[in-house]
Amino acid sequence: MDPSANTPQFLRRTNLRAVLEVLRSTSSVTGTDLIEATGLTRATVIAVCDDLIARGWAREADSPRTEGQKGRPARRFEFNENAGYVLGLDVGIATVRVLVADLSGTVVGGTEAQFPRHGGQPDARRRILTDAVDKALEDAGITSAEVFCVGTGVAAQVTGDGVVIPGQPTAPMFDLGLQREFGEVRGWPMLLENDAKLAALAERWRGVGAGEKNLAVILAGERLGSGIIDAGRLLHGARGGTGAMGGLELVEGVGNEDGIAKLARLWGSAALKEGHDGRIRDLVGSKTNRASARYVFEAAADGDPVAQDILDRIARRMARVLALVSSFFDPRLIVIGGAVAASAEALLPAMTRELAGYVAEPPRLAVSDMGKMLVPTGAVRLALDYVEEHLLELVPQVRQAMPRGRFPGEGN
Repeated sequence: MDPSANTPQFLRRTNLRAVLEVLRSTSSVTGTDLIEATGLTRATVIAVCDDLIARGWAREADSPRTEGQKGRPARRFEFNENAGYVLGLDVGIATVRVLVADLSGTVVGGTEAQFPRHGGQPDARRRILTDAVDKALEDAGITSAEVFCVGTGVAAQVTGDGVVIPGQPTAPMFDLGLQREFGEVRGWPMLLENDAKLAALAERWRGVGAGEKNLAVILAGERLGSGIIDAGRLLHGARGGTGAMGGLELVEGVGNEDGIAKLARLWGSAALKEGHDGRIRDLVGSKTNRASARYVFEAAADGDPVAQDILDRIARRMARVLALVSSFFDPRLIVIGGAVAASAEALLPAMTRELAGYVAEPPRLAVSDMGKMLVPTGAVRLALDYVEEHLLELVPQVRQAMPRGRFPGEGN
């Protein structure tokens, strides 16, 4: 038995955490509400609330007076979501996106920036990234001292300890010294995670998979990668490889990790080079044989038979990938996310039909509605999880509540 378990310090922290948990889960409560929720005495509840107010974690809320009420209204307490902030970063090959959120998860600022062509050198990438973070803080109207944690998603395999596995083709793109820049220089805990895993966190938190305990999310733009949540827990594996798609070259009818957008672009361009003069040609013009994924999907929607055949081939290929995920992890829901998600709606009927031929009881399929905010939203959730676990070890910056905003493009 832990000899400190009955010390006054331990009991005080236990009481603080119990009251904080209630405050975080509701808008505002009275002392009586807290007594019922925690089992603590009134004197203890009031003392804890006063302590939390002094620390900056709580504040008194307005207590409306009811008609005919005599005496002073009961004190009401609420969690101070502006006690600190977290950052969520999506660091891709070409783009970095930054979200700033308060402790309720409300986005209060953000920005995005482009890296140089072909990714750029580490020094240039780090400078662009740190400038984007500073602009996001300015947009939110907060200082570095108010940031408790930063969560970061990268397009690479990451261990459960937040280390990018060396030797991956994309690994040099993310070896930017961010632990030193954010951890040592700015004093922020720096959490690194694979982008597809963060997509899974985001979907379970605020997406079409909200509340689902058995969920798979597949990022399917340029490359395929998946994040798996099993029984409510994000899976990593021994080296962070759970959900990685590196073995698809062994799957007949698939062969590599190419995603939906890349396949549409490659196969659409091949059709143009072979002389296709239908709707894809109308959209791209006569001066190029390079078809974008968007034009292939548009041409298919307009009835172009070659474009429709390309989407059918993609759907049948993706169904094999979905069957593999279903067989290994048995999710109730698989969500298709990434830059191609909005277009992937057109593939759902064919993927669903094909998947039923491979899996006896196939999971439900859906496409993400979070767009480009998917990965940075998951990074925010990762950072909030850290803050909630270490709440009493952090020192809030006491300030007035700020107006709540929303980063342009963020979903509900």
